[in-house]
Amino acid sequence: MHPKRSPCAQQQRRIRSHVHDSDASAFFNLLTRPELLGEVESLVPPHRERVFPPTETLSMFLAQALSADRSCQKAVNDTAINRLAGGLPLCRTHTGAYCRARQRVPMEMIATLVRQTGRRITAHAPEPWRWRGRPVRLVDGTTVVLPDTPANQAAYPQPRSQKPGLGFPLCRMVGMRCLGSGAVLNAAIGRYQGTGGDEQTLLRSILDTLERGDLLVGDACYATYVLRCTVRKLGSDAVCEHYGARQRRTDVRCGQRLGPRDHLIVLHKPTNKPDWMTQADDDQAPDTLRARERRTGGKPLVTTRLCPKDTHKSALKALFRSRWHVELDLRNIKSTLGMERVSCQPPAMALKEIWVHLRAYNLIRLMRAQAARRTDSLPRQLRFKHTLQLWIAWDHHGQSLNCDETQYGLLALIAQQRVGNRPGRIEPRAITRRPKPYPLLTKPRAIARKDARQYGHPEKRK
Repeated sequence: MHPKRSPCAQQQRRIRSHVHDSDASAFFNLLTRPELLGEVESLVPPHRERVFPPTETLSMFLAQALSADRSCQKAVNDTAINRLAGGLPLCRTHTGAYCRARQRVPMEMIATLVRQTGRRITAHAPEPWRWRGRPVRLVDGTTVVLPDTPANQAAYPQPRSQKPGLGFPLCRMVGMRCLGSGAVLNAAIGRYQGTGGDEQTLLRSILDTLERGDLLVGDACYATYVLRCTVRKLGSDAVCEHYGARQRRTDVRCGQRLGPRDHLIVLHKPTNKPDWMTQADDDQAPDTLRARERRTGGKPLVTTRLCPKDTHKSALKALFRSRWHVELDLRNIKSTLGMERVSCQPPAMALKEIWVHLRAYNLIRLMRAQAARRTDSLPRQLRFKHTLQLWIAWDHHGQSLNCDETQYGLLALIAQQRVGNRPGRIEPRAITRRPKPYPLLTKPRAIARKDARQYGHPEKRK
């Protein structure tokens, strides 16, 4: 069967078309729901009565970020039509007022709304949403492409491996998510390269999100001595994969043996303290730290949970395999919601657009969590795209989510589609669709344009 005609490909195209049809009224209905209205109003800054108040501006920004046409003109035109259909006075369709209104919305307001929604979803999570009674927090980093402007290049420079004029500004984002619900609890955004742009530094800025009893799960990037000590100081535990040279030196015959390929080890504080750490903090850090090391699937895992009776090695293995959910969450944010490339050009507005995407993501997670509670299921069992598609279709039919009866019907529809159970699934990291037969741009566009006028266009690749 041709890939374009396969049922899976057709379904993906239908879902994307629904995502791109989102409008501001849908987000406005979500933001003004009774359980969220108080949080939004408490963070709204003092303002005069305008055509674009902060709440409506935020809903327009949410719809604009997810739209296929991300222009401010489309956002203003949609609002003008909605006002006309609702019998409100006509507004001007020029974009200047809306652009100024977006700049007046504080970034901290959007970020706080993201954190509050994440806490709301996870605060009263049922016992089945947890791992052995403990909340699990997943951490991972990703990059976001910004528009190629001088201001963005200065604030978030492109990788050194790319020649000037050929790359795009990159920012790095490290987020902490809940394993049970998938909600974003907090995030930190910084430079892709340079001082303070590594994932460890960004994670340290949001470690206060952890609460006593939480369990942090991350990949090998976070397997550092300082991070383990900090997590233990906060009353939490960590499960990570060993990194690099330490992974090659792992010898399960050393230390206190707990079972096959399972033992206790003693980690020593590094001789040289990190550059970011003050001398006082380095003196307070313990000289040694006991940890549990277990080799599974050819990779050594290290955790601060030491008792094998409380955490069996098979349970530890299953827990670390669930870390893959954070990759799926990033795919939902970047691919489904379209955050892989932001469109706002000023650096401050580009970061604000990233937080807007996270806000939209958490709103979808909130509806999915409510549907899971109503049907006694797990949020991870319900499909993210299905939830988004139903919500947008519901709003397009003029339905209101403030009515309990209609809200229950929407949640029942969300719970109908379940995610398939595919443990150990492996897919090749390759694409089927062939790229267009054009060579890569290896010189600045102005020089390439001049060469094309003088020598003609290069031949296509075969």
